Amino acid sequence: MIMAFDKPPPTPIRPTDVAPPPTTATSSATVRAELIDAYSDLARAVARIQELDADACTDSDTVHLAVEHEKLTRQMQSIGHRRLMDVADRDAWRLTGAATMRMFVANHLGVPDVKRRLDHAAALSETFTITGLQQPPELSATADALAEGAIAPEHVSVILDVTNRIPASVEIDDQVAAEVALAEHARTLSPSALRQVGVRLLAHLNPDGELTDDRDRARQRSMTLSRQDAQLMTKLTATLDPASPSGSVDDTDPDSEVVKDAAQRDSRSQAQRNHDALNALLKCVLDGGALGGSHRGLPPQLIISITETQLRESAGLGVTATGTELPWRDVVELAAKADPHLAVFADHTEEILYFGRARRTASRAQRMALFARDRGCTAPDCDQPAMHSEAHHLTDWAEGGRTDIDQLGVACPKHNRAAGPRRDQWTTRLDRTTGRVTWTPPATTQPINGPPRTRTNEIHHPDRLADRRPRHDVT
Repeated sequence: MIMAFDKPPPTPIRPTDVAPPPTTATSSATVRAELIDAYSDLARAVARIQELDADACTDSDTVHLAVEHEKLTRQMQSIGHRRLMDVADRDAWRLTGAATMRMFVANHLGVPDVKRRLDHAAALSETFTITGLQQPPELSATADALAEGAIAPEHVSVILDVTNRIPASVEIDDQVAAEVALAEHARTLSPSALRQVGVRLLAHLNPDGELTDDRDRARQRSMTLSRQDAQLMTKLTATLDPASPSGSVDDTDPDSEVVKDAAQRDSRSQAQRNHDALNALLKCVLDGGALGGSHRGLPPQLIISITETQLRESAGLGVTATGTELPWRDVVELAAKADPHLAVFADHTEEILYFGRARRTASRAQRMALFARDRGCTAPDCDQPAMHSEAHHLTDWAEGGRTDIDQLGVACPKHNRAAGPRRDQWTTRLDRTTGRVTWTPPATTQPINGPPRTRTNEIHHPDRLADRRPRHDVT
């Protein structure tokens, strides 16, 4: 209810009635009181919310409240970083009897992951130089997104991990652009999907593989079986390299001198031997045809996509149909034994990629082309690779959709069923300008006024993320 009151006529203000400007001490005292009162008001508001229930709310109300609660929780996390930095800058943690700031956070505040909380606070807070000059946060775009409540602390962990692994030799503008791109996509992606984007973004920033080399991968490969638990189950923990090792001896007799000499020179750990044994087994299964003849219309073989630029420059990473990335050297080694399929996006092939209504399912050639173009599920925020997805009719087959290459897109089974003609389903189409599949949310979620919102999936295309540059405001 809004109540209106009659206001008395304003009293003329004489110069002698104007109060003098507050002193710095008075201003500081006022701000201090306002801040303390604001937290008191917040505590009362939280207590009031705890007393209320949502039984009388509509379904839309409950969704709105859940979204608003999560947003406010994230905003409070951002403010909490400022509070931590206030304590750290003043060494105020000493007042609690703690020996260090970490002990204050762990014991006095009861924070479970102290390192993560302090790392977030340091990366997302403004700092001061030794001369008192204020510096922006290390991750400015990420700090803004968390302050808006658009991302969660788990997103911050992913962004911080990725940016910390960018080589110092990368141009500073590219480093900033990478952080901005990650912060933007964190607004729509889950932390796990964002981590995959980060891995691919790192590979794009460092196409020659300087982040890690073959020796690092060989040293870190492992596979370990834990002890049986109370249910007699055993956990398998493995760190697998991107490509299986190859090589054999002519004489496989374990008693032969060749095998004995090789065993004496073998310096691998047990975990590394387990790893190599698994790879050898998988290679035998793959080469022996034990996986059958088809999986989602594609052969059960290793399928790798790589750009013409990478072929020309002999650098970069190839991407498999399951989303695994392979260093260039591994691609070359595997290609020497491969049955290659070439996808060219021009009129350079006579392969039939247009079937109209003649057939409902996509051909193998079409699926190969879709994999090369989309790389994975095209639905927003989905990280499913092409091998776990299906050929999706952009216009539903039941509604007259055609099995033509420009009428198809990659979609995982879940999102394939989520698209259709109903009001509660997504609408898909191919953007002729960008060559990307766009998804329009259901009509039930569209704004009342304004054009419909369309979205694309950038998870499988980190090269496009790296090309983005931060936007600077013009004043």
